This record gives sequence, structure tokens and C-alpha cells, in this order.
Amino acid sequence: MANIGNNPCWWRIHSSRSRMLITTLLITCLLLTWAKCQENQSMTQEEKLVIRDQIIEMFDHAYGSYMKYAYPADELMPLSCKGRVRGQEPNRGDIDDSLGKFSLTLIDTLDTLVVLNKLDDFEDAVRKAVRDVRLDNDVVVSVFETNIRVLGGLLGAHVMADLLRQRGERMQWYQDELLHMAKELGHRLLPAFNTTSGLPYPKVNLRYGVLNPLSRTGTESDTCTACAGTMILEFAALSRLSGESVFEEHARKALDVLWDRRQRGSDLVGTVINIHNEEWVRRDSGVGAGIDSYYEYLMKAYILLGDNVFLERFNIHYSAIMKYISQPPLLLNVHMHNPTVSVRSWMDSLLAFFPGLQVLRGDLKPAIETHEMLYQVTKQHKFLPEAFTTEFRVHWGQHLLRPEFAESTYYLYKATGDPYYLRVGQSIVEKLNAYARVPCGFAAVQDVRTGTHEDRMDSFFLAEMFKYLYLLFSEKTELPIDIDDYIFTTEAHLLPVSLSITKPPCPGNDTETVPVSQEEDLFTHSCPSLETLFPNNPSFAKTIRDSYKYLTGVGRAFHPLPVREIELPLHDNGMEPVEFLKSMGISLTPLNEVMAGEGRRQKDHKGVYRVKLVAELSQTQEEEEVFPHVVQIISPPFLGRTVLTAGPAKFGMDLTKMEHGVKGSIVKPSPYTACGPIDNAEELEGHIALALRGECMFAAKARRLQEAGAIGVIFIDHREGSNSEETPLFQMVGDGDSTEDINLPLVFVFSREGAMLTAALEEHQNVDVLLLPKERQLGHDKTVKPVSMNIKLRLAEEGELEEGAARGPTLEFFLEKEQLLLKEEEEEELEPREQQQSQQHKACTKAAKDGRTEPCSAGSSPTTNPNCGPDTNP
Repeated sequence: MANIGNNPCWWRIHSSRSRMLITTLLITCLLLTWAKCQENQSMTQEEKLVIRDQIIEMFDHAYGSYMKYAYPADELMPLSCKGRVRGQEPNRGDIDDSLGKFSLTLIDTLDTLVVLNKLDDFEDAVRKAVRDVRLDNDVVVSVFETNIRVLGGLLGAHVMADLLRQRGERMQWYQDELLHMAKELGHRLLPAFNTTSGLPYPKVNLRYGVLNPLSRTGTESDTCTACAGTMILEFAALSRLSGESVFEEHARKALDVLWDRRQRGSDLVGTVINIHNEEWVRRDSGVGAGIDSYYEYLMKAYILLGDNVFLERFNIHYSAIMKYISQPPLLLNVHMHNPTVSVRSWMDSLLAFFPGLQVLRGDLKPAIETHEMLYQVTKQHKFLPEAFTTEFRVHWGQHLLRPEFAESTYYLYKATGDPYYLRVGQSIVEKLNAYARVPCGFAAVQDVRTGTHEDRMDSFFLAEMFKYLYLLFSEKTELPIDIDDYIFTTEAHLLPVSLSITKPPCPGNDTETVPVSQEEDLFTHSCPSLETLFPNNPSFAKTIRDSYKYLTGVGRAFHPLPVREIELPLHDNGMEPVEFLKSMGISLTPLNEVMAGEGRRQKDHKGVYRVKLVAELSQTQEEEEVFPHVVQIISPPFLGRTVLTAGPAKFGMDLTKMEHGVKGSIVKPSPYTACGPIDNAEELEGHIALALRGECMFAAKARRLQEAGAIGVIFIDHREGSNSEETPLFQMVGDGDSTEDINLPLVFVFSREGAMLTAALEEHQNVDVLLLPKERQLGHDKTVKPVSMNIKLRLAEEGELEEGAARGPTLEFFLEKEQLLLKEEEEEELEPREQQQSQQHKACTKAAKDGRTEPCSAGSSPTTNPNCGPDTNP
């Protein structure tokens, strides 16, 4: 929604039931003198200034590295210190669809330069963009990514350039060149909407469109919900600024289709939809990847365009989200047709934007809860993993320097004024510098568990991350623009909220409002003040957060576990067993002494000692166990000597149940990603497919290859440089729907191992491999070596610890005397043995005094082994 700036209580949106095109946005500021947190959380202006300067220095390092080493390339490769040019670097699959040879990072960063008050740099960058950037390249790009990054970047930069020009201080040479570029790009994206449904193709060729024989695209049949539903802000702004209604018309039509195809019982939408027949391909529903910005753009379209229909749709969806998906503090994916059942046990990092959206709606409590959960995950793993389980373990360890968590942190601070969120922002800054900074910029983290870097710095890092962090630590008076006058797109580009007033809607382009019954709540049409939400509670945010403070176990205070009992037959007629335990370094204390004062009645009788184990052991979350598989090359000249580590799948054939694995020759499918119709099915039949990861789900690839006749699939990671030595294995998962129809064996190898397979295929043409669990590989030594353990014991005084010894979990034994009634015959039966033990004890004592060292069995008699003493054998 529109930026809430420094107004800690948001702003109120007045709307009426009638269809209005002009909506008045009243920003009502309340004095929150009571909204102060504890002194240890407060932050002085001097501290904020230091952090803000640090953010500027970090931006200079990232942007300067791009301009020095990469421009005019689309992105910087921070480890290689060079630009990433599409076609000159190894193909990364659908990730590369963001790159269009149009200086992506420069365009995406333009309005960030204005927010950070780098106006000279902005003017210079605009000149470069106008002079150097071409938009007619023969390259296939993602419609979604190009819209939010490039079209949004051009529009945001045009708005800033026009503002500076009107002030008369700079940019006097500017003649709307960026707007003309935006209009050209808009027309190059329009062919993607040439479908019977109105839903756009996911890709378009900037020069040849979609249906042209030279376009190399147009075969796709599916798109994600967010891909089709995240066009309205940029396309409507382009229509309002250029006067050409065609852009807004197409974006509205796509939203209408998605709304019409929602599941009427749950009011939820799926993740992937067919662009031709409008049927759902993936029916899992959440607020993360694949859907996220669809919900965001419904809310923000209402703010930008003043059209009530978007707010009504958002409110209906939001009620469904809070009913089915939100399980505070978690946000779980469910099946859109059966929303009471969760379809997966993990969450992706993209959902971190949602607390910010909840703040904008006015629903603060769940926003605080989910944000705190996310913060606890970052404290445990340094960054948000790309995906993590409901137990907060790493599911997919990659971190791409995504800004969504910083975005929500910014919104929560502006809404609450709680300096706690400044401290959260400070931690983001510190971790970026400590774990992502490299000599030529900032590098994505390949796996948060190992800290290894990936040679990529996506453009959104400069477009969003630094914008939100700088605004978090800035006062309104320190900014070159009034930030409250703008709305943030999903890429954090700035569009003026006055657009619906100053630029009237295109004729005949007002989406019809279809009345839908809904339960209205406090936030349906207005965002209330904090006093309404939390009356007489100045520390409301802290109160909510405290319930989730130790959610992941990090920083948890010590709380002893309940006492667990182990009964041992330690008879108290003679204290040999007690002394024996003491000789092992185990200190013993009567339980009634330990438990004194706890209100428990203790007995002090002779009989059986009860040994109680009192221990606080580390309860760290264990990672999900993955059983390694291998790809063993068995054809000449390899003959089984080349063995590549591979990860298994949670679906398809279970190789652990195949005694000899699966053998076959490897063949590359066409297309290599197996995300379209397989062109070389005859060549693939009866062979093991070698497919590149990316562009579509593992399950979709497997189905296509199975239909083509493949007998197995080896997926190769598209992230260059990844390898099994530095990156933990993971199990491939399905697409949310049933995968029972897939019966192929499926394995996954990282990029480096995959390169060995492709090199072997290029050199030898016919390459046979064996897919099987690692322990069953040919030539593998299956001899199980015995496991031995040495235990070192030493006597120590109470409280004494050997110098240098580790201080870790400790076991203590407490003995409790408890009455035991023994029958006379049992006592008589015990007497000979006790006498024997007494004689043995005396003999051992005498031997110890004499200095003899021969071993003496604890159960032997002096007559059998008269020489007693400590055992010198290990």
C-alpha cells in the first residue's frame, strides 16, 4: 500500500460503497507519546545517523562495484568481479529470464539514488540509461520480472526526474525520455496478452513477441498467479501517464480472470493456472512464492487508482487467508479446495512481505507475530533461508539477499514507533556486512548453514534493500521527497498516490463491481488508530512479541527438564556401590537434601536407593536426514570409478528398494529443462534423461520425461558452481498435488557433478550410468567396522574441573532412601552374599594399603583372586 512514512499510526482510508474513481486519502497523525519501549531498546539520533551513514557506504560499495565491473551488463557477478551477460555465462534456466541485455541493475536502481539523496548520481545514471539502453533485443524475457523491474524502474525514475525538473534545480534537459522508453517497453510486453483468456504468457521475445516463428517462445501453457496478477500498478500508471488505455485494460482483464477462477467455497486461489483454459494446474494456496504479489497488488491498486472493486476483492481474500492459511505465527500453504489441510510442512522466504501488507491493512497483531517468528529464524540462521520448515529448520538453505524482511521491518516501525524494529534493522545491516560483503559488492549466500557464497547480486538488492533500510533510519525532513506521497510497487519503485486524481482513468475502463457478501470487520474500510486497537497499552507490540521470543530456541533461558527416574538395586547394607559410583567421579547427594524447600515430603528410610537423573541436554533441532544416492558411470573408460553424489526425491521410484539400482544410458532432452513438449522423445525412450533444473517443478519435468519414455531422470542444478562438498544434500519434493503417477527413479546432482556428466556425454556419446543408494555402489566396501569407545575417568573434588576441560551438559545422580520391606527368607538369602562382599571389601582394602596392583573382579571372592587393587588395563 502507500508508504506510511513517519506516521506511527498509519493513515485512514475513507471509502464509500458507491463506485468512486477518486478516493480521498487522509493521513491522520496521532501523538504516540505513550509508545516508548524500554531504555535498552531505544536508539539515539546519533546512533541512527551512524547506521544511516553505514547504509550509504554499503550502497556505494554495491552500486559502485556494478558500475565499475559490470555496467552495461544486466547484473554484477560479485565473486568474479565482472558483469553477467546472457549467453556468455552458463545457462541458469528461468533465473536468466530476468536478463534482457537492458542494463537491468542500472534501471532498477534509478529511484533508489533519489531516495538516498544522490541526485548528481541519479542525473548521471539517467543520461546513461537514455544513451545506452536498448529495448529491442532478440532475447526471451520473463513478462513478470521485466514488468516489475524494468518497466517499474523506468516509471519510478521518470516520476523522480519530472519532480526534480519541476523544482528547477536540475534535470532541466530532461524531456520525458524515460517515459518514452517505458511506453516502448510496454508495447513490447503486450504480445504476451494475446491469449483467449486474457492471462499473459509467462515469457515474451522483446523483438519478435510470442507467436512469431523467430520468437523461440509461445509454447508455454501455464503461468503463476503472481505472474499474471502483478501487472496492474505498472500498466495502469503507464496508461495514466501516456494516455494509452490499452495497458491498463489488459492488466485489469488478467485480474478479472484470476478473481473469477477463485475457489468459491474458500475464496482462495491456486499457484499456477493454465493461460488457455483457465484451469488451475497447481492448487496449493498460500501467501508466498507464486501468489504473493497478487494479493499485494489488489490492495495497492485500490490506493493508486481509487477503485473500490480492488479493495473488496482484497478483503474477501484476506478473510480467507486469516481463516485458513494464517496459523500465527505461521503462514502455511493449504489446498484451495480443501483448505483445512496443509499441503506442505515448510514456508518460503517470500512470505516475509506479508506482515508489511497486514500493517497497511491495519491488522497489527498477526503482523507482529509473524514478523517476530521471521526475526527468530534470522537469529538462528543469520539470514532467512529460501525455505524453512515449520520447526524452523533449513529446508532450502539459499539466501539471495531478498529484501522482504527488511520491508516488513520498515512498515512495522512506521506503524508502531517501537525502536525494537530499529534494532532489527541494525541486525540486518550488520549481517549483510559480516556475511555477504565481498570485495566487489555483496554476494548471495549459497547455503546459510555453510556460509558459502554464490556469484550473483540480483538487481532487487539495490532497488529494494537499501531503500527500505535507509528509510527505516531516516526522518521525513532528511529525505529529498515527501515519501508519504508515493506508493511502493512490489519492486519498491515509487508511483504517486495522486495518480487517480491528477490523471483520470481511461474511458470505459472501470472494472464492474459484482456485489459479493462478506463479513466486515474493523479493518474492512478503514485503518484504525493504535488507541483503538490497543487501548491503554503502550507496550502492546512487546507484549505480543514476548510470546514468540524463544520460538526457535535461540537465547532461551535455562529451564531444567522434569526429573526422570531410573531405579537401580543399590542395597544400603554396606556402601560399596555408593563408593564405587564416587570412584567413577559421580557425586551423590541424598535427594531429600536436594529437594528441601520444594514442598515435597521426603522419606529417610533404609532400603532401595532411587537414582534420579537430573540433566539439561542440548535440544538442538536436527536437520531432516537425507540418505545420499549416487550416479555411478560404469561404461568405458570410467568402469565404475567415477561416482557422483546425488540427492534423492520424496516421490517416484524408491531406489532403496531396488537391489541393483537402475542402469541406463544418459540422453539430454530437448528442451534441456524439460518444461515444454519433449522434441526428442524417440531418442529419449528407454534411456535416463539428463535435465536441467529450473523453469518448472521437478514433478512437471518428471511427468513429461516419463511420458516420453525415459526410464530415469538425473536433474542438474542450474546454480553454477554448486557442489556436494560445500552444499548439503536435500530431497526433491513434488508440486503440491499427488505424485503417485510418477514411478521413475529421480536423483539430483549439483552443478559441478552435473558438468562431469555432460562432459562425459559430449566426449563419449554413449555413457552408461547406474542410479542407486550410496551404500550399494559397485565396489563399495560393505564391511562394517566395529565401533569402540574409550572412557577416561578421574577422581575430582566437588566443584573441581580439570583445566581445559569442556564445560557442557552434566549428569548428576541423587540417591533417595526409600523404605523396602524384605521378607525374612529374602534377608537370609542375602546374608551369605553380603558377608562375602564384606570379606572381599576388607581384602581389597588391605591389598590397596600394601600397594598391590593386580585386578580384582567386583563379583569375585578373595579366595579366587586374593590379589586386589585398581585395574591397570584400559
